Amino acid sequence: MTDDDAAVSAPTAPAAPPRPKLVLTALILGALVCNINLAAANIALPDIGDAFGTGQTALNLVAVGCSLGLAMSVLYLGAVADRYGRKQLLLIGLAFTVVLSFVAAFASSVEMLVVARILTGIAAGMAYPVTLSLITALWGPGKQRTVAIALWSAVSATATVVGSVLAGILLLWLWWGAAFLLAVPFAMAAVILAWLFVPSHVAENDDKVDHLGGVISVFMIGSIVLGLSTVFVPTTRTFGVILLISAAVLIALFAWRQLTARSPLYDLKVARRRTFWAPAAAGLIVFGSLMGAMFVGQQFQQNILGYSTLEASLSIVPAGVGLLLVAPQSARLVLTRGSRFTMMLGYGFVLVGFVTMLFWNETTPFWYVSIAYLVIGIGAGFAMTPASRAITESTPVRRIGMASATADLQRDLGGSVMQGVLGAILAAGFAHAFGKLISESSEASSISDQVTAALQASYASAVHVADQYPQYKDQIIQAAQQSLMTGAIAAYAVGAVAITLGAAVAWFFLPGKSSELELIASYERADAARA
Repeated sequence: MTDDDAAVSAPTAPAAPPRPKLVLTALILGALVCNINLAAANIALPDIGDAFGTGQTALNLVAVGCSLGLAMSVLYLGAVADRYGRKQLLLIGLAFTVVLSFVAAFASSVEMLVVARILTGIAAGMAYPVTLSLITALWGPGKQRTVAIALWSAVSATATVVGSVLAGILLLWLWWGAAFLLAVPFAMAAVILAWLFVPSHVAENDDKVDHLGGVISVFMIGSIVLGLSTVFVPTTRTFGVILLISAAVLIALFAWRQLTARSPLYDLKVARRRTFWAPAAAGLIVFGSLMGAMFVGQQFQQNILGYSTLEASLSIVPAGVGLLLVAPQSARLVLTRGSRFTMMLGYGFVLVGFVTMLFWNETTPFWYVSIAYLVIGIGAGFAMTPASRAITESTPVRRIGMASATADLQRDLGGSVMQGVLGAILAAGFAHAFGKLISESSEASSISDQVTAALQASYASAVHVADQYPQYKDQIIQAAQQSLMTGAIAAYAVGAVAITLGAAVAWFFLPGKSSELELIASYERADAARA
């Protein structure tokens, strides 16, 4: 049999499943739940810091905990879903999300909250990758699948904005824990719709799951994210270096395992395809930048600009509007101009947004803040559809859990890394700037090392010190705001550099439209022959 004959005889998904609107609604709701949980903490961070009197590093872990748990588990659980049932894992993950949301909401310490956030992320790791893999398995290649992926991408990303807005409204009247209950009604609705309408056991495989590779991947990704989250902070730098060295060893071990395993968790033959790894890397940076911008921005807006939680959440609504407005245009551009053109257009908008943020200060008006988020939202909307679509089109359906997990990692690992890096830059910049102000103060000799450490820990910690020394409260608050602004600007500058590097990856390694179609066709023939 020739490659062409194999391609023709290989089974393909129908154009759409029965009751496609209800199925797609269930899958999008499942993705919505995961992304609301990713964003819920950002708007509540100042209140959490005040409630527990915690440092900036601990706040970073609260913010990144859910995306950390998701990023750690998504590769392993994606393979488990491919083998044992995608719908089943979706339902289990959504059910666990409901339980863990209550644990996070009523956490009695910041340590308990961090653990609950990580476990919530692992529950999302059961559900989130399945949503995209089911779209790919249930919709055949073509316009309907591309539109479904565009809607999935737009709503998934918009959920980060929706989560922040709803949390901001709730926190006007309720305690910080209410933010972690937002996903509960959406999760319950998703469970009902998925149970009733999503088909079971579609295009799954009977390969053995590489459990050893899965365990290695969990520790590998966890080491990367936590290492980058801590290596830039002076007090945790040694720990961060140890984690990053461990990550390098685990990456090598994971690659060796995947090359030698009879049924690898992550097929490196597929992963090295240009239309797979290039959009994966580029998408990771662009979505991570969106998450990082909102993470730093929420603290800037509430602590520097004095926004209420509602005002802070409303300021990022334009990001969600931008994402939703460009989703249909993004799908059309992918079909007419190809992935590279559409992704480069998105990168251009995101870069403009980050450059705009570099000019924020304590007098920045609300409309200027909102414009920055609008531009970033438009850019992310253009960039994410081609990234997800190129990855899934490059992967055989029986391995689609790997493609879905990679697309999820764009958001989750990207969000974890960029939140971790930008949060660490924010923390390091804050500590350095405050330390410099203390050393230049005429009262420097009378400030104890303990008080100095508390002042440099975080904005919330500095406010607690100010409350203890009311005679110096105005000076401490002013110094804390100045230091936070210095750290935030440094974080935005690093974000702009990351966006530039991501754009270079997309430009030099993603093929043009005609070459992209030829490559995907050749991959389909090769996959059919291997099957």
